[in-house]
Amino acid sequence: MIKNYRFIVLSALFIFSSTSLFANFDFNANCLKAYKSIFELKLGNARAYISTEKKQHPKNAIIPLLENYVDYFTIVTSESKADFDRLKGNKSARLDQISDDDKKSPYYLYAQAEINLQWALIRGRFGEFFNAAMEVKKANNLLQENVKKFPDFQLNFKGLGLINAVLGNLPDGALKTALSTFGIKGNLQTGLNMFEKLTDYLPKSSYEPFYDEVVFYYAYVLSDVAHSSSAYAKTMKYTERIADTSLLKSYLQSYVCLKNAHNDEAIQILSKKPEGGVYQPFPYLHYLEGVARLNKLDLNAGVYFNRFLQSNKGVNYVKDANLHLAWISLLKGDKTGYNSLAAKAVNNGYLYTEKDKQAKNEAAAPLPPVDLLKTRLLFDGGYLTKALQVLADRQTSDYTSDKDKAEFNYRLGRVYDGLGKDDQALVAYQASINQGKNLKYYFAANAAVQMGKIYEKKKNAVKAKEAFNTAIAMKNHEYENSIESQAKAGLKRLAN
Repeated sequence: MIKNYRFIVLSALFIFSSTSLFANFDFNANCLKAYKSIFELKLGNARAYISTEKKQHPKNAIIPLLENYVDYFTIVTSESKADFDRLKGNKSARLDQISDDDKKSPYYLYAQAEINLQWALIRGRFGEFFNAAMEVKKANNLLQENVKKFPDFQLNFKGLGLINAVLGNLPDGALKTALSTFGIKGNLQTGLNMFEKLTDYLPKSSYEPFYDEVVFYYAYVLSDVAHSSSAYAKTMKYTERIADTSLLKSYLQSYVCLKNAHNDEAIQILSKKPEGGVYQPFPYLHYLEGVARLNKLDLNAGVYFNRFLQSNKGVNYVKDANLHLAWISLLKGDKTGYNSLAAKAVNNGYLYTEKDKQAKNEAAAPLPPVDLLKTRLLFDGGYLTKALQVLADRQTSDYTSDKDKAEFNYRLGRVYDGLGKDDQALVAYQASINQGKNLKYYFAANAAVQMGKIYEKKKNAVKAKEAFNTAIAMKNHEYENSIESQAKAGLKRLAN
């Protein structure tokens, strides 16, 4: 991550300590080591450096910010509601510490904004949407004020980039409703532009130590907010210069590979991830490896899902892991095992994430046809030719239920789409819409979104708008908020 550590330490000391104005926000060598450890997920090391700094410079107002980073990544890696409930009380004390410090430093408002924003991101994971909205509003106001006071302080644009991107493409729901109450809006492209500029600028500047954090948020925005076609290429490009000793790098790269059908690469990254007691436990990585291995129909993937469930103390992905284990039983021909594990997917775990909500729905539904399940998994892994081979001799009339007919054409459309066979994809997508538009399943609505994207690529704005509006018009189906936000984002692109 940091190739010339001595130079960066000296540069940082110059930036943060060159005048008396910065004396109480001293990002010194000790704090830089703590910060570097945090973004390698070596949280024990970070705590030790922070403890040393407390003894040497107890009034350094960077300390509460660093402590908040540690709490943030403790909860991100554990997904634990108990950790969240235990640690969230620290927020107000840290803000109190900072509020008594040097108001003439660019870190005065920035540090307060960062703490608010970090807790907003965490609260959203546990359904505390109103409090999260209040914290986003507070962070946004603090950063906007800081830009006026210190327009050349580049770190302002990290938080503002995240706020703009997320708010600019937020699906309808409790958080969006709460934010609209405060009149807060964002712009996805503005946020993306801020991140793009920062990732290019930081390595050539004295702000270089903050590069990993910017890439962490930028990768999230590209993959999960913008659903960008360049998410894989950009994430791999920008993470390349991060040290291989960073577990966070392994997470970012494997996640974006898995999400963008670079499945074998995801497995390779996860199998080589740094390990040892120095790293924060991160059970989610076992879950990711299970997903990646099952995508290539490796039935030994169950080892990784069970490893996740055994080591996990968090509330998320429990239902989805059990559903994947159920699929493995079904692929082995064990319907009794499938039913047992599907029951766990229904009854165990929580419903904070879309993944777990969907897992519960699917586990409660009739058994999926094995050929459609295989096609789905192979498509997710990017094994398009193999996926098409599974459906080569199948046709709509081979399926009895409307659900399976809609899914068959949806899966076929996705595979053709991935192979660049646009005309065949459009025919299959339209068939899925016709068969599934009145069902609760997501196939028809997402088929309409994918149609819109094909027409957009073909520069047929009229047909693209029609498809995106078709997706928006469908209601009361799975993934409704996410699909609708993608369709609305498509309409925004066409309007520009």
